[in-house]
Amino acid sequence: MSPLNIVVTIGILLKRIKDAHTNKLEPFWIKCVLIPVALLFLTLFLFIPLVAVFAEALKKGWDVYVEAILDPDAISAIKLTLIAAVISVPLNLVFGVCAAWAIAKFDFRGKSILLTLIDLPFSVSPVISGLIYVLMFGTQGWIGPWLQEHDIKILFAVPGIVLATVFITFPFVARELIPLMQAQGSEEEEAGLVLGASGWQIFRRVTLPNIKWGLLYGVILCNARAMGEFGAVSVVSGHIRGETNTMPLQVEILYNEYNFTAAFAIASLLALLALVTLAIKSFIEWRLHQSGETGADEAALMPLPLENRSA
Repeated sequence: MSPLNIVVTIGILLKRIKDAHTNKLEPFWIKCVLIPVALLFLTLFLFIPLVAVFAEALKKGWDVYVEAILDPDAISAIKLTLIAAVISVPLNLVFGVCAAWAIAKFDFRGKSILLTLIDLPFSVSPVISGLIYVLMFGTQGWIGPWLQEHDIKILFAVPGIVLATVFITFPFVARELIPLMQAQGSEEEEAGLVLGASGWQIFRRVTLPNIKWGLLYGVILCNARAMGEFGAVSVVSGHIRGETNTMPLQVEILYNEYNFTAAFAIASLLALLALVTLAIKSFIEWRLHQSGETGADEAALMPLPLENRSA
């Protein structure tokens, strides 16, 4: 479980404890027991590992830390991670909005299939998804011989890493928007249509303002997963140092070489990314609550209702 999911889960738990105490649904002693347990869990699985990462990274001094960050292989890994995120997040943004709009606003044949496909990366191991790309684009794969004849390289190159990242992260935006748009209904869009507005005008002036904070929430989660993905990218990258290693892969290589300071230095960048993500996420959750777009954080942890899965 990632630090982000741990924090979200504990936040929901604490909120429910507070609600239960406020509504006098539970005895006071339950609150006294559950809150320390939640804080202990948070300390053991988030605070202590986070402090350990930065302590190990700075163990030999600031100069060694900066040198590890500015190493050419580390710079290449950072650039490749940013490239994969910059390409995959906008693609998933477009897909997520289109899929959520279609599922939440319309009834059509194959709706349940589309919902199942959106949830697929949550149920399939990232390593298995990477292996699928190897079977498709590898030398002995379905398309591999044709790619080799035309000198097109997918595996062990940037395109393969981007494809794997897109597959792993494409549910996040859609899964945030679907329950939000279903809760809002389609009355406002229908009113705009009756008044003569075009589809683009309805989306820009009605739909987008209503989902903007939920959309940003999904984009942040998508970006965090894109930058931190390991399993699928590890399979398709080939681990070519300075060329196809992302930041998580670079951390693994440095750690296996017993270069702990450099490994934790790169890991500290990912930890900083997680902290920034948590700060932005908390702000967006507050705006969601203020604007009435509630349930986005809990919806990310729950399956869609069964009645919404019928075609």
